[in-house]
Amino acid sequence: MGQVAPALAQRIESLLSSDRVVLFMKGTRQQPRCGFSATVVEMLDELLPAYTTFDVLADPEMREAIKVWADWPTIPQLYIGGELVGGADITKDLYASGELHRLLGVEKVAPKPVTVRITPAAADVLKGARDQEPAEHRFLRVGVNGRFQHSLSFGPALAGDVACESEGIAIRLDPQSAKRADGVVIDWVTSPQSGFRIDNPNEPPRVRQIGVKELKARMDAASTPLRLYDVRTLDEWTTARVTGAILVNDGVRAEIATLPKDTPLYFMCHHGGRSQAAAESFLRQGFKTIYNVEGGIDAWSQQVDPSVPRY
Repeated sequence: MGQVAPALAQRIESLLSSDRVVLFMKGTRQQPRCGFSATVVEMLDELLPAYTTFDVLADPEMREAIKVWADWPTIPQLYIGGELVGGADITKDLYASGELHRLLGVEKVAPKPVTVRITPAAADVLKGARDQEPAEHRFLRVGVNGRFQHSLSFGPALAGDVACESEGIAIRLDPQSAKRADGVVIDWVTSPQSGFRIDNPNEPPRVRQIGVKELKARMDAASTPLRLYDVRTLDEWTTARVTGAILVNDGVRAEIATLPKDTPLYFMCHHGGRSQAAAESFLRQGFKTIYNVEGGIDAWSQQVDPSVPRY
């Protein structure tokens, strides 16, 4: 161990002796403030009901001291039984191999099979990218973190991976991602702009953000009018409006509440703040597919229909 001031060394030793599992991290267990810390928290949360964390961002002196004391230059640092296990990458490897489970005294459960479907359009794009990679890196790695943010990359197969295949593309997922990925559909869309679209049926309901150009494309393509609700004031509505949007009042709120909970709802306001709050209120009522229009009617005026007045 490196040499630090006696008072700091005593604080570190006291903290490590307070619990069998201690994580020095950026942020808190409830709100990690860096991706590496969040990764370790996700693994520990899955395996343990309780453990101790220390937020080094709240104590710069301890942040530097623990690096010297452990002779380990980065945060997070995971300790089990007072011994340094390592940072995020090492912990992730130990989790995949089952060694972390053994260290924590937790039985490793074999992952369930996972189905990930790639559409033909997405497969064409992915195969073009895959074929540029060396042979050992031609596995599509699909990542799904605890906030259901998705990632796609090509890389090698790793120990502990869960494997599946779609459209002739070999897919690999780390064990944590696999638990959140069954039924994922990966598509390639060209409107309003080109890119991958990932639909995950496991994702908990949340307010989704939609740009005004995509909203316009959906409105044009819809066989029946979208349920687009405007939560601005009557004066604002009189000044500028989007054709087809419904101004929300008490009667409209009551009407929305009677709709099936899987009805897609779209909310807009001046810039997107009030509509976000309104969307969240209906999310709490049990609606599952809710969109907030990014930039509101101001963005609509700038990007879709300049005839709509700005104010």
